Amino acid sequence: MTTSTAFPHLFDSLTIGPLSLRNRTILAPMCMYSITEHDGVPGSWHQVHLGARAAGGFGMVVAEATAVSPEARISPADVGLWNDTQRDAWAPIVETIRSYGALPAVQLAHAGAKASTEPGLPGYTGASVGIDDDGWQTVSPSGINPVSGLAETRELSTEQVRQVVADFVDAARRADEAGFEAVMIHAAHGYLIHQFLSPVTNQRTDEYGGSVENRTRLLREILAEVRAVWPAEKILGLRISGSDYVEGSWSLDDSAELIAGLVDTPQARAQYGLDWVDVSSGGIGDTYRGPSGPGYQLHLAERIHRVAEATRDSERPLTVSAVGIITEPGQAQQIVLSGQADAVSIGRAALADPNWPARASVELRPNSEIPFPPQYHRAQRAL
Repeated sequence: MTTSTAFPHLFDSLTIGPLSLRNRTILAPMCMYSITEHDGVPGSWHQVHLGARAAGGFGMVVAEATAVSPEARISPADVGLWNDTQRDAWAPIVETIRSYGALPAVQLAHAGAKASTEPGLPGYTGASVGIDDDGWQTVSPSGINPVSGLAETRELSTEQVRQVVADFVDAARRADEAGFEAVMIHAAHGYLIHQFLSPVTNQRTDEYGGSVENRTRLLREILAEVRAVWPAEKILGLRISGSDYVEGSWSLDDSAELIAGLVDTPQARAQYGLDWVDVSSGGIGDTYRGPSGPGYQLHLAERIHRVAEATRDSERPLTVSAVGIITEPGQAQQIVLSGQADAVSIGRAALADPNWPARASVELRPNSEIPFPPQYHRAQRAL
C-alpha cells in the first residue's frame, strides 16, 4: 500500500494490486433491479447512475451484483455478463466511469437458492417468482434455503458445481473484454458461494461438502481459475460475510482462516492472486443477530485487516475495505487513519448523494484539489 504520509488520509491515493485509486472511497455494489426486458443487458440507468458517482469523486465504482448465468440472477430484473450482448452494453458504461477518473469494477455473482425473487424495490415483497411468471428453478449446495419462505431449491450435482466455476470464468473474461479493471467475486450475503461456505446450507458428501477445506473448495476454485484468465495488471477482489451471527454457521474465525489460507504463502498468492477483500456480514438465517448502528461491521474488517498485515512486505499486499453504514466523512477518515481498513465502501450514503467524496474532501482536506469535474467548479463554494 502506497500513501503520501505515515498515516493514510481518506483522500490519499491507494494502490491495490498493480493499480492505483485516486482516493480510498469505493462505491459499494448495489442492485438497481432496472432491467425491464429481463435480458440482463445494462442500459441508460446504469450509465447515469454509475457515471454520476464516478463524476462525484469515488476512487473506485463497483457495478452491482452481475449474474454469471441466467439462473444466477437474484431477480429477473438483474444485470448479467453471461453473453456477448451484455458485454458490449457494459463497455460504454465502463468507459464513462473511467473517463470521470474512477476505476471501473464489477461484482460477479450467483444467487443460488436466493435467486428468482421479486426485485428489491418498493411495492414488492421479495417473494420467489414462479416459473410461470418469468422465474426459474433455483439451485443450491444441498437443496436447503438460507432463509425461509423461498421456493424449493434443487441440489447441484458435482458436474453442475464445476459448471458454476466455468460460468464465473466466462463472465470474468467478458468483464475484461468490456474494459473493467477490477472484478469482485461475491461470496457473501447468503448467495451461492456463501451457501457452500456455511455448514448450515452445505450438507454435501462429495468434495464440496463436509470439512472446511471442502466447503471452501468452490470459492478457491473460482478464484484460481478466474485469476488464470484475469489479466495480472488488473485487480481481483472478493466480498465475504465476515460472520453470519448464527450458531453453527460461518463465523469470523472461519473468515480469518479462509483469507489467511489465500494469502499467507507466496504459493497461495500466486495461485489465487487475491488483491482485495471487502468485508460485509450476514445472509444465512432469518434473523440478523449481530451488532447494528454506524460502522457495525468494522470489527470484522479490522480482524481481516490484521490477517492482511502479513502480506504488507509482499509485492502485492492484500487490501481490505470496510462497509456498513459508513455515512460521515470523519467516520470514514478515522477508519483509515486507525488502521481498521485501507479503504471504505460507501453504499446508502452514495445513493443519497452521488457527490459524497467531493463533499467529504472539502470537510476533511480543505483548500486541496477536490475530486470534481471542472464543469462543476462553481459548486465548490456550496459544498
